Amino acid sequence: MRPKRRIIFWILLVALVAVGGWWFVARRSSAASGSGGAPGRQGRGSFGGGPVPVVAGEVKKQDVPVWLDGIGTVQAFNTVTMRARVDGEIQKIAFTEGQDVKAGDLLAVIDARPLQAAVTQAEAKKKQDEALLANARAVLARNTDLIQKRVLDQQTFDTSKYQADQLAAQVQADQGALDAAKVQLDYTRVIAPIDGRTGVRLVDAGNVVRASDQTGIVVITQLKPVSVVFTLPEANLRAIRDRQAAAPDEPVKVVALDRANTASLAEGTLTVVDNQIDQTTGTIRLKATFANEDLRLWPGQFINARLLVDVKKGGLIVPANVIQRGPQGSYAYVIKPDLTAEMRPVSVAQTEDGMALVDKGLNEGERVVVDGQYKLQPGGKVEISGAPRQGGKPTGDGGKPGEPGMKPEGEEKKASPGEGTSEGTQRRGRRSREGGGTPEPNKSPAS
Repeated sequence: MRPKRRIIFWILLVALVAVGGWWFVARRSSAASGSGGAPGRQGRGSFGGGPVPVVAGEVKKQDVPVWLDGIGTVQAFNTVTMRARVDGEIQKIAFTEGQDVKAGDLLAVIDARPLQAAVTQAEAKKKQDEALLANARAVLARNTDLIQKRVLDQQTFDTSKYQADQLAAQVQADQGALDAAKVQLDYTRVIAPIDGRTGVRLVDAGNVVRASDQTGIVVITQLKPVSVVFTLPEANLRAIRDRQAAAPDEPVKVVALDRANTASLAEGTLTVVDNQIDQTTGTIRLKATFANEDLRLWPGQFINARLLVDVKKGGLIVPANVIQRGPQGSYAYVIKPDLTAEMRPVSVAQTEDGMALVDKGLNEGERVVVDGQYKLQPGGKVEISGAPRQGGKPTGDGGKPGEPGMKPEGEEKKASPGEGTSEGTQRRGRRSREGGGTPEPNKSPAS
């Protein structure tokens, strides 16, 4: 029994020593943290109890453009696939790939000999029928004179009259056949119908093409001007219609940017708002026209389209980092005159180029927290970093010289550990007794 009690006694003793050591260390750490803080500072700025250093900004008022952003593609204003309209061998390709052509320029020549022969035949047939018509008209003239003298019967006269009419119609038919043959002959010369740029050649000289071929000879694309088709959410339709109604004679501006949304490519105008909303995506299609004189837009290119729907006069703007988001929506920390933080709900209209346009919640001239919000609590003290102090040098918290949280002027370095405390005084006294003398103030014995 006695050895067992002795073991229990030693276990309790060790536990008491451990608890006492932990209490001593915790109390000393608490005292050190309490003495290290600046006196006279109170508030719930951070979990440590001191003010939170933050970067402050100001609510400013200025005219702010309101943009609607969408994704779209560049489309050629006109695209024509040049196909053969008659059968035959291609004798000549009269363009080079990538060439800018004008309407009426020759692109290719197809063998015209069979069609030229057809034209010759049509001309001969017409002349033949014209000769028959001339003879029929001469017979009709004689029969007309004879019937007036009552020498010729009526049936013979009628036959000659209708024979002349029949041959006159035949001549007209011959003329139509001749015109059709000439049109077919003209089709042997492939002519550009629009101004544009040729693409890759789809067939080479020497190949036989047919009117039924779907491939074509070349594709001509009009690059000046070009169109951009993009989509926007259906919720933006009302704002677009209001903008068009407010200034019907002023075109709506559209800006095309690259895929990274950093560089502006061209400026154009809105030309078409689609007549129905896509029910599957909840978006509406729009079409804008760009002059594209510098050819920075290319058909098939993906771009970001921005539509200027309004310019808000006297809008309130803040840096975008000011706006925070929580379960109840967007909010911002406002710095009050007593350097406490107020969490205020805000309504943001848009964010553009690092600046947020605020509809409500803030007032012009108010100071807001730009950085350091993650440590803040509503009503907590703040310490403004980077604010100017007297003499033009930055202070630690925006206070006046000599206030807590700021170095007094002339102090350039921190005190060494232990100096300025009772422990530091004891060390200096111990060193003076060991060295046989009293050290000078603020000077170590080694000096």
